Amino acid sequence: MAESIIRSGWNARCVSRAENLSFLIDGASYYARLVDAFRLARKEIWIIGWDFDPEIALTPDRDNPHRLQDVLSECLDANPDLVIRVLVWAMGPVYSGKSLKLFRRKGWMAHPRVQVEFDGRHPFSASHHQKIVCIDNALAFIGGIDLTARRWDDSRHAPDNPLRVSPDGKPYEPVHDIQAAVSGPAAAAIGDIARRRWKRATRQDVPPAMAEASLWPAGLAVDVSDCDVALSLTDPQASTPTRRRQSIHLAHDAIRNASRHIYIEAQYLASFRIADTLAARLARPDCPEIVIVVTRISHGFVEKVMMGHNRDRLIRRLKQADIGDKLWVMYAVVPDEDGQEQEILVHSKLLMIDDRFVRLGSSNLNNRSEGLDSEADIALEAANPADSDAIAQLRHRLLAEHMACSPEEVRESYLRTGSLQGTLNELNKGARGLRHFDIDVARGPVDAIPGTAIVDPRKPIRPLSVLGVGMRRAASRVLGLFA
Repeated sequence: MAESIIRSGWNARCVSRAENLSFLIDGASYYARLVDAFRLARKEIWIIGWDFDPEIALTPDRDNPHRLQDVLSECLDANPDLVIRVLVWAMGPVYSGKSLKLFRRKGWMAHPRVQVEFDGRHPFSASHHQKIVCIDNALAFIGGIDLTARRWDDSRHAPDNPLRVSPDGKPYEPVHDIQAAVSGPAAAAIGDIARRRWKRATRQDVPPAMAEASLWPAGLAVDVSDCDVALSLTDPQASTPTRRRQSIHLAHDAIRNASRHIYIEAQYLASFRIADTLAARLARPDCPEIVIVVTRISHGFVEKVMMGHNRDRLIRRLKQADIGDKLWVMYAVVPDEDGQEQEILVHSKLLMIDDRFVRLGSSNLNNRSEGLDSEADIALEAANPADSDAIAQLRHRLLAEHMACSPEEVRESYLRTGSLQGTLNELNKGARGLRHFDIDVARGPVDAIPGTAIVDPRKPIRPLSVLGVGMRRAASRVLGLFA
């Protein structure tokens, strides 16, 4: 039996038992189940996020759409003991520009059993990036989806969906993401993260609610039951180096342990240390197949210049190390009414190896997520055939969505070809599908662009120290003119 990838204390904060585990693909699936889950709450609801917008529609595809603040108000009215605590990164509403109204603390937020706090306790230039909801310490959601605008979409990812609009009525592009739901002790472990974050931000020590019974939304299909799941964090303020970088340790360890294939979905592909680990695999004859689905859509100067250019340089480096055409880097498209391809914003942060391991959460494959921003990820390592089947089925569901076919078709093709690339060759032929990144492999840089260590640092930086180094370098250049 292979040695376990997950090691508590090294690449995981803890390993806990999940009574139920479900993978929720795309915001429409997650938000609809969240409405049902909120209505189960009796004692407490924790919402931890990079951003938060109570005016979003959780179910815009229904005849009577549920707005987030209306659902939460309904829960407060129905349960006199219920307390709702929302913790948002202090700069999230400012950075997104979509939820500045949070600072007014009027209307829904003025309810005596609602506490909204802004977390500014983090290193210089860092952000709080975790995306967590926990209900009565018994049911939790964790992944890449915040409760804010521009996150909802269904699996069709139609280019022109009138339902896919922000609360202000502005449309946005198709977006793909994933969240996990867990119940039992694993949910309590996620609740503990929420309470620790709250205490650090507010100095308030909130004891855990004692769930009266197991919680699970009616109609939510269970993908895995009675399984061990790991919770891994990136916490730059943790007391030891190991505890600060659990999530990135887990990513490296998983990649090193893959035998047949690695499947990744990533908003960013800009971690050159992850690239080093992938390149070491690609340089070996026994390299597994590697399929990476990454977005090409960028918003803002930093994403376009820093993340976009570093992504292209990183792909070039990996392609140059690929001795057997084992690496395929792709992006997802859907056709519009004129037959033109429109790209999908892949916002998910997912890593899978073989039928053995899956990690999903808030951690991007960029430097910041390695040791600067706070992150939270959940991982499942197969302990039996049922776990393996669930991991394989998740991969089939994801590929089926990208290629507009059924999970059964993906499964049958994979069994027939024994290959992810073979499956893509057979099924990836429609107007909707995955497209290869067009990168000039032979020409162009393969190292991070200048300034990456400042804009996308992998650990906390001290501004005065950086300024001092810059001044010393400038002085050296000036002195060199007279040497």
